[in-house]
Amino acid sequence: MAGIGFELRRLLRKNTLLGLVEAYAYAGIISSGPWVFSILGILLVGLISASIATPSFTITQFQTSVTYLVASSLVLTGLVQLAFTRFVSDRLFEKQHDRIMPNLNGLLLVVVLAASLLGTCCLFLVFPGLSLLYRLLMLAGFVLMCTVWVMTVFLSGMKRYHAIVTLFGVAYGLIIVLALLLRPYGLEGLLAGFVLGHLVLVAGMWVLTARDFSPRDHLISFDFARPELRYPSLMAIGLLYNLGIWVDKFMFWYFPDTSDAVIGHLQASVIYDLPVFLAYLSIIPGMAVFLVRIETDFVEYYDKFYNAVRGGGSLEYIEDMRDEMVYSIQQGLGEIGKIQSLAVLATFVAGPTLLRALGISELYLPLLYVQVIGAGLQVGLMAVLNVFFYLDQRRIVLLLCAEFVLLNVIFTALTLYWGAALYGYGFALAVLVTLITGLMLLSRRLSRLEYETFMLQ
Repeated sequence: MAGIGFELRRLLRKNTLLGLVEAYAYAGIISSGPWVFSILGILLVGLISASIATPSFTITQFQTSVTYLVASSLVLTGLVQLAFTRFVSDRLFEKQHDRIMPNLNGLLLVVVLAASLLGTCCLFLVFPGLSLLYRLLMLAGFVLMCTVWVMTVFLSGMKRYHAIVTLFGVAYGLIIVLALLLRPYGLEGLLAGFVLGHLVLVAGMWVLTARDFSPRDHLISFDFARPELRYPSLMAIGLLYNLGIWVDKFMFWYFPDTSDAVIGHLQASVIYDLPVFLAYLSIIPGMAVFLVRIETDFVEYYDKFYNAVRGGGSLEYIEDMRDEMVYSIQQGLGEIGKIQSLAVLATFVAGPTLLRALGISELYLPLLYVQVIGAGLQVGLMAVLNVFFYLDQRRIVLLLCAEFVLLNVIFTALTLYWGAALYGYGFALAVLVTLITGLMLLSRRLSRLEYETFMLQ
């Protein structure tokens, strides 16, 4: 992540309040851009459509349809996101740049075929009796969303953060405009705007990649599928992490007391979904702190530590760099905790006004508070997982992701059984316990870092 790290260091070296604000604002936009544009885009389409007399049920159907597209595409592509990023990183390290674009095309072909097959089955099983146009748009949206997540993770691995944020901004701006223009055509019109916007997004991402990694000999390759290059642990991690984030939502969507049928066999939980959407907007400050600390302090000492190990540095210097790594991690996690605590306090203060402005009942406030806490804890968990990835501790990451999924299912099931007063606590508690486990394992791993590093040489 050297590119963004250099930019953040340049802003921080100004040693001014303005430079500090610029650095954190830049990091917040870069780290949260795709999330923010996705959430705000869906919410704005609903709010604008409602303000110009679009039937509320049509808006609910649109938002529910899009939410399922996002959730299902993230879970499905989780199988390949991290594994392919590792494949590309290895090829870049080997300076085999000409193998990247053919393999990306090969992966996209596999993803499109798998998504098309699964989506086609859903056309008949999930949407019986609905219009052909709606079903075809849902199929197209699902395939495009799968492609978007693969390309987003790939470009993130290539450090093209500016391009990702710009493309998402353009695409979701276009989606809002198209939704207004196609609003007279009802649900199909809103969904067509969503599909066309993501078609532009996919095209932009692919063109950007093709410009940087133009293939020389062949257009498609499947080297990433070779047994020795599959990285099954990363495939499992990607699947479990995305499943862990969404499994409580699926449980609320299909639990009788918290769900309502919306369209076809798709169900939504009005009491749960809106607070979740709003809570994820509160993680922007925490994501900014996370990116600044990881990309500046931690990465700097991480590089110095391993360069000293490989270059035969003194033991004293290696231990100093290890200590600086540990300190930067402690500082980063501490700052994430502080900034997310402020986000929670701001939500407690501004929550009632925010819900009234959106026309949402204040009965949602307790669940909003819990979800904001859970989202903040998730930022901390992401930071811990990221450090383990830097240390190449994939088994620990896999263990934590499996724990996250299992606890989320168990705790959410218990809260559904005990009633509305505990809704939302299942996810928050699952993240908290997983985060504590991760911190304990990280502390132990860092205390043995020099020993394990030299043993692996």
